[in-house]
Amino acid sequence: MDSEDDMHDANDIESLDDDFYSGETEDAPMDYYSDYDDDPDDYFDDADDSDRVESRRPEQNFTVLMEPDIRQRQEDDITRVSTVLSISQVAASILLRNYNWSVSKVHDAWFADEDQVRRTVGLLEKPVYENPNARELTCGICFEAYPPSRIQTASCGHPYCFSCWGGYIGTSINDGPGCLMLRCPDPSCDAAVDQDMINLLASDEDREKYDRYLLRSYIEDNKKTKWCPAPGCEYAVNFDAGSGNYDVSCLCSYSFCWNCTEEAHRPVDCGTVSKWILKNSAESENMNWILANSKPCPKCKRPIEKNQGCMHMTCTPPCKFEFCWLCLGTWSDHGERTGGFYACNRYEAAKQEGVYDETEKRREMAKNSLERYTHYYERWASNQSSRQKALADLHQMQTVHIEKLSDTQCQPESQLKFITEAWLQIVECRRVLKWTYAYGYYLPEHEHAKKQFFEYLQGEAESGLERLHQCAEKELQLFLNGDSPSREFNDFRTKLAGLTSVTRNYFENLVRALENGLCDVDSNGAASSKATLSKNAAGSSKGRGGRGKGAIRASISSRMADDNHWSCEQCTYANVRSATACQMCNQQRR
Repeated sequence: MDSEDDMHDANDIESLDDDFYSGETEDAPMDYYSDYDDDPDDYFDDADDSDRVESRRPEQNFTVLMEPDIRQRQEDDITRVSTVLSISQVAASILLRNYNWSVSKVHDAWFADEDQVRRTVGLLEKPVYENPNARELTCGICFEAYPPSRIQTASCGHPYCFSCWGGYIGTSINDGPGCLMLRCPDPSCDAAVDQDMINLLASDEDREKYDRYLLRSYIEDNKKTKWCPAPGCEYAVNFDAGSGNYDVSCLCSYSFCWNCTEEAHRPVDCGTVSKWILKNSAESENMNWILANSKPCPKCKRPIEKNQGCMHMTCTPPCKFEFCWLCLGTWSDHGERTGGFYACNRYEAAKQEGVYDETEKRREMAKNSLERYTHYYERWASNQSSRQKALADLHQMQTVHIEKLSDTQCQPESQLKFITEAWLQIVECRRVLKWTYAYGYYLPEHEHAKKQFFEYLQGEAESGLERLHQCAEKELQLFLNGDSPSREFNDFRTKLAGLTSVTRNYFENLVRALENGLCDVDSNGAASSKATLSKNAAGSSKGRGGRGKGAIRASISSRMADDNHWSCEQCTYANVRSATACQMCNQQRR
């Protein structure tokens, strides 16, 4: 039976923690970001606030394991089983391999029925084949007679010579990880071949392979551990279920989803990601493009794309059939009497009679579907490219620019952490924004209220991110190119730190809403109080445009107000009741 040592199946955990939002990046641990609910002036403090940030980090629910760590854990588990069950470590290793390295499962099964467990895994207490005290023994494979010193047996007692054992073990090891469950060569015998026999009889190369298989089995057979899926990475991750967050970040800087092992994609669920990746690689989109942008040759049926203005089409060799693009009739029947090279009155007449309605409808549907997919895919891919560029800029900033800026502005590097934090936020937000386009593609068209609310939140987040990215990329360049301290640098610090905080909160709202399935939208399309922007979400934004966006903004702003706060109509920041102007954007209260 399962116990507390086994990881709960990720698919059994459907609800996610609404208040937890991790800022994992490929170059930062997933718990880097914290939720700032203090007064915004606290954020602009030039003092080192690492202690305050550290205290707000959510507890990390995974551990990255290097090879020495894996070996140590493996040895510890073997020792625990060996000690509790009073058996050898070799026997304990066989038991653990058969029970997927779960110590609790081994204990449960052993104490429930020890004899059954021994028979199942091949740990025999006494030999099934008694060797007489003879001067010679016959090998069961080559049938040659050997002195007892040249014969080796497993716990079953079946005799085989060293040479035959070596060939049998070597072949099994070269066949793959199945060698870890190696049994006696006798077809009727289930006795296990333990690691001591492997070390005694296998070649150095085979022993090394066996050791590697044994190490990998500890990760691959254990439900609580997985290898990092990044190419070339040899780290593993031990995961503790329960927090509802499945994004983990390896020491190799790659972030991935524990549940599906795809690239980290929170807040989009694994099912949506799987469908999106499949669609991006599916041939169906090629067929949609062909249907929307080509017509079949009337003679050979080969699809032809019209890439010039004239309606006179000629199929490629060997067909070479000439026809009209509009009505698909033979071109020899066309001329001035049918409308010339750029029109076809035969087609117009047939269209009025309804001859082409069904074909045109299918082509129009394919075209609309393709355009919609292209819209979301281009933005998905664009944010991925921007994220890769931001990662490169972050690396350059950490390795080169920070040191240079410290010298130029005569400030310690600890006072320039706000720049690194901004770039980390940009990288993370680009990842989130990328996957929101996959989410938007699969959002049902008929759910207009959810679609409007989603586009509003996405637009606000995207607009805030663009402002932050431009500030970090363009405005910072002025100080990087300078040769002396600038009086405007402190103003830049305040602006960049503020934009970082604002953008973080916009994306927290977006993530929280998507994880809730946009359920905080009533039937009239207005956002309920649960979906309102957090009190720190600030910064003016034009959004991306769209129907009903003004109404949604007004609804959100009005619902944010309570007895102690009023909401700015421009940036949605929740100000104290006594304030006459917005504390974030200075907009006068109306």
